[in-house]
Amino acid sequence: MQSSNFLFTLAASLRKKKEKMSHTIDALLGFVLSRNWRTFLVGQAMAILVTLAMLSPSVGYPDHAIRVIVPLPPGGVVDIVARLLQRHLEASLRQPVVIENRPGASGIIGANIVATADPDGHTLLLVPTTFTINPAINANLPFDPIRGFEPISIIAQNSLLFLVNPLLKTNTLNEFVDLAKAQPGKMNYATPGASSQAHLLLELWSSLAGIKMQQVPYLGGMPALLATMSGEADMTLIATAASLPQVLGKTLRALATGGATREPQLPDVPTIAEAGFPNFKATQWIGLLTTGGTPKPIVDRLNEEVQRILELSDVQASLEKEGMAVAGGSASEFGSLIKAEIKQWTEVAHNANVKME
Repeated sequence: MQSSNFLFTLAASLRKKKEKMSHTIDALLGFVLSRNWRTFLVGQAMAILVTLAMLSPSVGYPDHAIRVIVPLPPGGVVDIVARLLQRHLEASLRQPVVIENRPGASGIIGANIVATADPDGHTLLLVPTTFTINPAINANLPFDPIRGFEPISIIAQNSLLFLVNPLLKTNTLNEFVDLAKAQPGKMNYATPGASSQAHLLLELWSSLAGIKMQQVPYLGGMPALLATMSGEADMTLIATAASLPQVLGKTLRALATGGATREPQLPDVPTIAEAGFPNFKATQWIGLLTTGGTPKPIVDRLNEEVQRILELSDVQASLEKEGMAVAGGSASEFGSLIKAEIKQWTEVAHNANVKME
């Protein structure tokens, strides 16, 4: 009898628990199917998307056309490189890429456009080495060359040749140094212009060599080349691509190349290190930057795209045609190079009393 009562009580208790559980399940099902629950889910999804967007600003980038500012006239090497990058960036980023040539003031006008743009990665700057020279010779730039920009990548680079008139009695760089020491201050060198990279490089090299020479500035590289060919100038420093025909034609003599390796077209011309100056280099580069404060994920995305483009054989062939070699590298490496060069040019300009003219 007691056993039967116990079983009856247990069964009743289980029945009540089942009814409670059933009500709870029904309530949950009702909430899940209700508008409140759908609103809750949508809200949570939106919160997640917003969080992801904040954590990764590259999500959705780019969302409109990209401008590439070239602070030089159309037709030059920097402009050619910009248009080479243009079609490949358009294909990978799936947005129009517009090249804007904004020459003037040694590239300062174009650089300032990018420095003052929105920091969203939609305005880029393609510059040559003069980008790091301007801060050294101009204390009144309208922008900070370090904080005003985010480096993306070096694109290409080339070496400069130490060239002399073939009638000059010197076949090596050391022989030229001996000749200059024998007549202090009488020998000269031609440059594409005062305060140019060639000007600063030859001032730096002269100080390392312990010689004094006079600068003769011309309006561009070709006039400086012609002046050296005619004997009006004793030496000049010009890109390999611009002077190769004259060297091969023996109207100019190459004493050294400023790069780390010998030029394939001039295998008998030593590097500057082989010629006795291991801590000196004379090279030019072209690099890509964007506005300072642009989120790192966007900078990283652009760097990745550039590295992929630089691996393409047609891009490498096009750069080689222009006398350039593929460079590439990380954004931080490019940033370190910019800082190091600004420091170097500032010291050289100060010691040689070189200012923007």
